[in-house]
Amino acid sequence: MSTLFSKIIDGELDAEFIYQDEHLVVIKDIYPKAPVHVLMIPRKPIINLDDLNQEDEALMGYMMMKVPQIAASLGLESGYRTIINTGKGGGQEVFHLHIHILGGGTSLPFV
Repeated sequence: MSTLFSKIIDGELDAEFIYQDEHLVVIKDIYPKAPVHVLMIPRKPIINLDDLNQEDEALMGYMMMKVPQIAASLGLESGYRTIINTGKGGGQEVFHLHIHILGGGTSLPFV
C-alpha cells in the first residue's frame, strides 16, 4: 500500500516531524484545524480501524499511551482532542490509519 503517509515515512516526501520512533511518526498537519494539529501515524500500513487485527493490539495500545506524551511535549496541558477518521463516510481522506491530535484553542473543530 502506497499512500501519502507511507511516502513521508519512507522519506520520499517532506514533512515536519515532531517525533518518531520504530513504531510511529508524528508530523504537523499541513492543513491545521487548530493552533496545534499533528498526526500520529503508525509505520505499519494499516488502512483504518476496520482493518485492525489481533496482531495490531500492542501497536494500538502503544500509540494510545504515546498520545499524552506527545500532547504534553506540544504544550497542551489544558487539554486536547484526538480523532481517528475511518472510511470515506467517517471523513478519512488518507487511507493509512492516523490519529489527529488537536489543541491550543478554546473551541476545537471536528475533523
